[in-house]
Amino acid sequence: MLSKRHTEILRILNMEGTVTISALAKRLDVSLETVRRDMKPLTENGSVLKIHGAVGLAGQFGEAPFQRRMRENATAKKAIARHLASTIRNGDSVMLDTGTTTSFVARELMKHQRLTVITNSSDIAHTLVSVNGNRVYMAGGELRSDSGAAFGNSAIDFISRFAVVHSVISAGAVNVEGVMDFDLEESEFARMVLSCGERKIVVTDHTKFGRRGLINVTGFLGFNELITDRQSPKAITEAMQNAGTRLTIAGMPTNQSEPE
Repeated sequence: MLSKRHTEILRILNMEGTVTISALAKRLDVSLETVRRDMKPLTENGSVLKIHGAVGLAGQFGEAPFQRRMRENATAKKAIARHLASTIRNGDSVMLDTGTTTSFVARELMKHQRLTVITNSSDIAHTLVSVNGNRVYMAGGELRSDSGAAFGNSAIDFISRFAVVHSVISAGAVNVEGVMDFDLEESEFARMVLSCGERKIVVTDHTKFGRRGLINVTGFLGFNELITDRQSPKAITEAMQNAGTRLTIAGMPTNQSEPE
């Protein structure tokens, strides 16, 4: 019989992937010895594996970092993706950069028909290529092992040839200066994606608000709309309003998505 604490351990591992024993002890507010004792029945029944002071669910060891990130704030990302998909019509053209939120967008678009999709993400391309008469174009180049996405000059040159209705990027950080990221190639690609769209959209969950990235992607003047799951901090909201950038909170009626 598993205790309430065992259930909490499994929940943490399911959400976060591999976790160290010391981190689990801190999260649960118990001693290292207690966590080790709690882990014993979970390892004996095969639910959990232990490797080098860390533990993880048996089916998730060796899992790519991108797949782990897909589980983080998944409910919020699904809500954002569902809202965006509801504003895209059958037959539209959509350009998507790689990211967990944009991958959720691709899954929400699976019921749409005759889309033209341009992306650098093998996950997005694979999700949409074989359904409902879609046309999918994927930017070329070496695929990264963590995300299965292509970057570099060849990928940027490829997407620069397209003009689409909806261009959509994910964000690693959003602050009063705009959208930022932590990788130079990803930032350069995202900037080009926005330049190709008639409607320029950033999708991000609330955990990215207030972060400061390493690379500037764009200021608020560089896109039309930010779709998220919660109200942004006051300073960010005001910066978007001053730039004329729309803030949309998924799941909230349109007339309530911006503060008075």
